[in-house]
Amino acid sequence: MATLHAFAKPARFLKIAKPLTPLLFWLGVAFIALGCWAGLTQTPPDYLQGETVRILYIHVPAAWLGMGGWSGIAISSIMFLVWRHPLASVAARAIALPGAVFAALCLMTGSIWGRPTWGTWWQWDGRLTSMLLLFFVYLGYMALAKADADRGGDGRVPALYGIAGSVLLPIIRYSVVWWNTLHQGPSIGLTKSTIDGSILWPLPIMLAGFTFVFAGIVLMRMRTMLAVAKTEARMRRRARA
Repeated sequence: MATLHAFAKPARFLKIAKPLTPLLFWLGVAFIALGCWAGLTQTPPDYLQGETVRILYIHVPAAWLGMGGWSGIAISSIMFLVWRHPLASVAARAIALPGAVFAALCLMTGSIWGRPTWGTWWQWDGRLTSMLLLFFVYLGYMALAKADADRGGDGRVPALYGIAGSVLLPIIRYSVVWWNTLHQGPSIGLTKSTIDGSILWPLPIMLAGFTFVFAGIVLMRMRTMLAVAKTEARMRRRARA
């Protein structure tokens, strides 16, 4: 625990985050470029869905990071409430915007994929509806965090909201198992997949690439928030002098 508190100090965090931010971001960009090349030129079309199956290389990472982003908010919120880590609240707020963007990207690519597959752009399917709710929960968190900061709150209300919102994650994960809807059932697992390996192999590359980019963006946002907070504190001290 002492080690965690040491790394939670802003000065030490910034020393690590400064070189790590561009490294993660550009590594992610390289992985995405490689994954796009592989997915668009080196894999065959699906025997049923044809070329539209290639949307999975964007859709699956977007869904992964939309849900993973909220997991990060929930974990950061717990750390803030239990251990009062100085950077936990900053991390949660930094994750919110990119998490919402990826949740929106998941919904958009799912809609594009659904048009030729289901014959409709939107269906009030369990998976789609619960993912849409998560997107709105992201927007609510960002609004609540801003309001809390504007009124000089201590961050506990957004943290509680961040933990409560995590109830959506198992609903999204198991919606295709609990309800018989249009969305296909679980197709990718840790040990096996219903998708043929000749189509699936670029997906881990894309997952890694988008995850690295996501991490780089979060670190960049955390550094920006800390710089703004430092500047505001300095201006307040000068105003009192």
